[in-house]
Amino acid sequence: MSEDVFDPQSLDFISDPYPVYDRLRASKPIFFHEASQLWFCTRYDDVDALLRDRRLGRSIDHVISREARGLPPEPAEYRPFTKLSANSMFDKEPPDHTRLKMLVHKAFTPRRVKRLHGRIQALADALLDRAQPQGEMDIIAGFATPLPVTVIAELLGVPPADRHYLRPWSQAIVAMYELDHSQEQARRAVQAASDFSDYLRHLARRRREAPEDDLITALAFVEEAGDQLSEDELIATCVLLLNAGHEATVNVIGNGMLALLQHPAQWRALQDEPSLVVTAVEEMMRYDTPLQLFRRWILEDMEYKGISFKQGMQVGLMFGAANRDPARFDRPHTFDIRRRENPHISFGAGVHYCLGAPLARLELQIALGTLARRLPDMKLAGPAPRFRPAYVIRGLEALPVTF
Repeated sequence: MSEDVFDPQSLDFISDPYPVYDRLRASKPIFFHEASQLWFCTRYDDVDALLRDRRLGRSIDHVISREARGLPPEPAEYRPFTKLSANSMFDKEPPDHTRLKMLVHKAFTPRRVKRLHGRIQALADALLDRAQPQGEMDIIAGFATPLPVTVIAELLGVPPADRHYLRPWSQAIVAMYELDHSQEQARRAVQAASDFSDYLRHLARRRREAPEDDLITALAFVEEAGDQLSEDELIATCVLLLNAGHEATVNVIGNGMLALLQHPAQWRALQDEPSLVVTAVEEMMRYDTPLQLFRRWILEDMEYKGISFKQGMQVGLMFGAANRDPARFDRPHTFDIRRRENPHISFGAGVHYCLGAPLARLELQIALGTLARRLPDMKLAGPAPRFRPAYVIRGLEALPVTF
């Protein structure tokens, strides 16, 4: 099998990557892709093991500098983006990651998440109150996007008048995680990082002067043994929570509702047994994973499965392929909302396991349960939905339905 079977820029592949994953998993489960200079892993056991392997990390600059890797200094115009990354828990390794995660956990508590239940339900109902009389809607624009964006904005304390900035900023920033972003995408990401950071810096300073009952205030004052978040760390944490707190949720709702509506018997089963919402959400995350790929740096020379990995190489851990691995999942290509054993890897594993998983599950269960209860006759409308032309972050452009 030649590597050209895997073409992450191909719209056909983006539309349905799973047959390609099957072929790669069977014949070349770990392979080097020249165009992206990445070693890709397709099997569940490898993805899970390497996510937990401390010889790999999200960042490498703390181990070996760019100059030592033979790279030029980061362009000065990238500084707003690189500064944001440098202060983010997402791109740090222990002990820095451990310190930040401990501080954030003290503010972003299970109790704070649990308190959101009623508000999430009210928001979901309000969105459907507006849509239901029309008899049709785009689930992405009318429900999947505004629900989690509003939830995370309210949680953090972003005023309603400013919330329209959040989704464009987030989409510009996360485009940098694609395998082959363009110069224009990089320019937009840097501008968004600068604008987002300036906005949050101003908001955090206001909260320090006049505290409110929101997460930005809690993060501004959280303390552990005399340690606090620096202003730059607070800003990077808020950006991470805003991006991760809604980007994946939007796409789980969209991708998952497409799967449900393409499997009418599953959609009816959810209406007949509302308690299936818990396993349905897990199956939605497994079946069409919103984050298809997670990258790791090789922090030290190492051997794995007979392959010699050198420090400074990068590995692409294919969540989408791992979640359809027949060695781990029975009938992996079957969408089954009753699936009980479902150890999907969509939230990651190891020290970088998703901090917001409890909030995501709460939002998704409420969103899905509300759609099933209030719009039982929902059907797909219009031409076949198209996925956005991006590989790593997998989501639909639109999902028009009637009811």
